[in-house]
Amino acid sequence: QVQLLESGGGSVQAGGSLRLSCTASGDTYSRNCIGWFRQAPGKEREGVAAIHKMTGGTDVVDSLQGRFTISQDDTKNTVYLQMNRLKPEDTAMYYCAAVRVASTWGCHTRGTTFPYWGQGTQVTVSS
Repeated sequence: QVQLLESGGGSVQAGGSLRLSCTASGDTYSRNCIGWFRQAPGKEREGVAAIHKMTGGTDVVDSLQGRFTISQDDTKNTVYLQMNRLKPEDTAMYYCAAVRVASTWGCHTRGTTFPYWGQGTQVTVSS
């Protein structure tokens, strides 16, 4: 089993920044790819970014490149999502998720199925 705990959400004004954290524990074998997703009220969940824990390879969805970055600290089993120049449309519940993939090329949020999920952390951006 894999346990994921998100933190770092909160309220911020447009243009501000937040850094979300996802701390993983449990079965290391099953979680070599960590992804961030978000879901706004009334909208479908969407992928944000992913990182392959062994290679460090990252993938950020096109619409968020330049504002969002994903990174990791292996010593803390933690993956970070740095969000800059936040906009009101970034308001959502943010979730991290884990999966084991065969290669770094499979570590992304566009179609890869993630079986392990955290409880989420709320991000609210006011105008």
